[in-house]
Parts: sequence; structure tokens; C-alpha cells
Amino acid sequence: MRPRPRPRRTAAGLLAAALLLAGCASSVDPIQRLGRKAAQRVASPDAASDRQPYRRWGLTAPLPAPPRPPARPAAATARPAGPPPVVDHVDTPDRVVFLTYDDGAERDARFIDMVRELRLPVSMFLTDSIAGPGYGHFARLRSAGAALENHTLEHPALRGLPYAGQRAEICGQRDKLHARFGVRSRLFRPPYGSYDATTRRAAADCGVSALVLWRASLTETGLRFTHGRHALRPGDILLVTSDDDDLDGPTLRERTTRLLREIQRDRLTVARLQDYL
Repeated sequence: MRPRPRPRRTAAGLLAAALLLAGCASSVDPIQRLGRKAAQRVASPDAASDRQPYRRWGLTAPLPAPPRPPARPAAATARPAGPPPVVDHVDTPDRVVFLTYDDGAERDARFIDMVRELRLPVSMFLTDSIAGPGYGHFARLRSAGAALENHTLEHPALRGLPYAGQRAEICGQRDKLHARFGVRSRLFRPPYGSYDATTRRAAADCGVSALVLWRASLTETGLRFTHGRHALRPGDILLVTSDDDDLDGPTLRERTTRLLREIQRDRLTVARLQDYL
């Protein structure tokens, strides 16, 4: 039997890929997205990786522990007086960067093991309509050390929407995360990085302390920088995008390993975003 030819990318697929490069995943049906990459590739452990767990995740050296986080004044935990700042970078002398993930479409059980064994301080910005059917996975991920933050209920592009609609999306997901996990999220990422003055006002009314964007995102061709010098620098907020269009592409773990190697080459390490914002 002749092998089936690989399907050609359609215009819709190219548009989805373009949106992926801009930030979070495109507006694909959540159930369809959740079914993708269900079978994850699992590497067989060997004796060396058992003795040196970082090798199990494709690293040649352990990830350095981050420095002691900066002291945060009591006022930092209070409700901000005005609209929350919009950040894609943290001003810090520490040689750290921050790993963030969007939506919650990919649910790889071994990614939980990776986070736990590497003590990887990741931040997951969750959308209820996408992550909601698998919140049990994110409870386990949280127990491994991940932070869970707000990415709206339904993943709309917020810019231009009325205040009531934006507030419902932001406060609604805040309440979902609190009811399901007992967390009080104070960081918010607008879908697609799309926001306006109304978004910031609604976010403030929902107790958000910062709108979190990203200075660089990991794509199939490498790191894509939104501005500035095209190189990692201390304080960068990084986005590991979902890869829903390529079913045979690298898994979430593999993409994270690729990024960690780049971080180590630049003599940086990963810190917890919530300790700096």
C-alpha cells in the first residue's frame, strides 16, 4: 500500500499559525483542541537519568536554583490604586526569566513530572472553556509547584468590547479559579495580547495587579521577540505557545526543554513570576 500523502496546509491553517505566533492559540473549538496530542511520546528512563533527573528531561546540566526573591512590601499585595500596569519584562538585576503557558489545551501528564522533578516555577494562564474540562490535571500541576492565573472565561479578543463584557470575562474566571482551586489570581493575560483602557479598568475592578504579556514566545523556528534586542535578557517574560496544528510536532515537554537549553546557554535560570510582580 502506498503511504498516504501528508495533507497540504490550507489558508485557514496558515491563519491559525499566524495567530499562534502572535500569542495564544487561535479560536479553534476547545473540544477539538483538547483531543489533539492525546498520545504523548514517553522516553524510557535509564540508570543515569534516575541518578541525574535533569537528564531525563533532555538537559545536560541541572537548572540553577533562582536567587532569593526580592522582598515585597505589604502594599504590593493590596488592591492597586489605579489601572494595573501592563508588563512583558521585569526590571531586576537577577539573572532570571519567567516561563508562562496559555489556555490549558495541552494536558500532558508527564509535564507534571517535569515541573516537579526540575522544580520548575511555571505560570499557567487558564481559560475556563478550554482548561475547564481538565481542571483535575491542573490541580495536580499546581501541587507540583505551578501557579494558576487568569486568561478569561471564553478567550475573546477583549479590545473594543464593552466594560460589562470585559469585566464578566475577567472576574468570571477569577471566581472559577477560586472556586475550583482556592487560589486568588492577581495576574491576568488578555487573550492574543489584545487589550485597551477598558480592559485595564475592568481588570482593576477584578483585583488584578498586573496585565502580563510576553517579550518573547517560543515558535517552531525559535524565539520570536516582540521588541528590543533579539536576545534573552534578565527579567524577560516568555511564552511557550500551544502547538495544536502540528500533531506530529514536539510535545509541551520537548518545547520546554528546548527553551530551557537556550536559557542555560545564556547563563540564566527560571524564577517564579509571582515573586517579582
